[in-house]
Amino acid sequence: MFVAVKVIDRNKAPPDFLQKFLPREMEIVTVMNHHSIVKTYEIFETSAGKVYIVMELGAQGDLLEFIKNRGPMPEDVARKLFHQLASAVKYCHDLDIVHRDLKCENILLDKEFNIKLSDFGFARRIDDNHKPVLSKTFCGSAAYAAPEVLQGIPYEPKVYDIWSLGVILFIMVAGSMPYDDSNIKKMLRVQKEQHINFPSSKHFSSECKDIIYRMLQPNVRQRITVDEILNHKWLQPIAKAKESGNTLLNKKVVKPADQTAVFKQDSKNPDKASDDSLTITTVYGVANVQESLVQEDKDRMSSDTSTSDESINTSA
Repeated sequence: MFVAVKVIDRNKAPPDFLQKFLPREMEIVTVMNHHSIVKTYEIFETSAGKVYIVMELGAQGDLLEFIKNRGPMPEDVARKLFHQLASAVKYCHDLDIVHRDLKCENILLDKEFNIKLSDFGFARRIDDNHKPVLSKTFCGSAAYAAPEVLQGIPYEPKVYDIWSLGVILFIMVAGSMPYDDSNIKKMLRVQKEQHINFPSSKHFSSECKDIIYRMLQPNVRQRITVDEILNHKWLQPIAKAKESGNTLLNKKVVKPADQTAVFKQDSKNPDKASDDSLTITTVYGVANVQESLVQEDKDRMSSDTSTSDESINTSA
């Protein structure tokens, strides 16, 4: 079985990440049990201060690369995949867990091109008791950030997740970003005007446009909820989507042995681990991942204790 391994070096990660974000991530990923969320098989730490998170492999890479290579999806295919993603987010929200970093790079595809939500580095639990809970931490990437987050005001994290879902669906069906994040001030103005420029070169159904408009609603009180998303008219013909979704499998399939999972951290987010503290990710085809990693860690330390982190490359 091939797996992905996320490695965090405690010696190089910032204190805030180690004290707040890492413990949250480790606790949350161990309780996740949903078919559209990446499974975590094991978490362990070596005496060298490295934390290893052994996870399910996204054999077909991430959603962003998929769209870059193949272009926008037909609505029937996007409907099937987006339903999987929305179901995963609903599962999290029902557990009072918010992701806060939903983006195409954090959505993996398994060998059969099913959605696997990953990277819970900014996730947290909220105990709302049926009352709005506000977050103050700026999380995620600007291109996927809701206007309330860009303005730096306290925000409802579940509502923020919905905005990011709207950006993701737009990218899936349009093959481009809904907003230009090269000028944040201008992008915020366009967002608040709810101006969404659908490419004229592609046809979009009225139902598809409607669900995107409802998710990319700048007024947080009017923004659609995840339950309303799943009940939206555009997402109802799932049976039809499953039939046409098989067209994905006619494309060239990447063999798991050739796939390397890469987890990148946003250097603009100082609260998350820095690049050199969280860059070792790879694919393993070994029966005992922990034994292999620990031994390799020991070998590297004994050969050169001053050597900086490098990607681990093993094969079996």
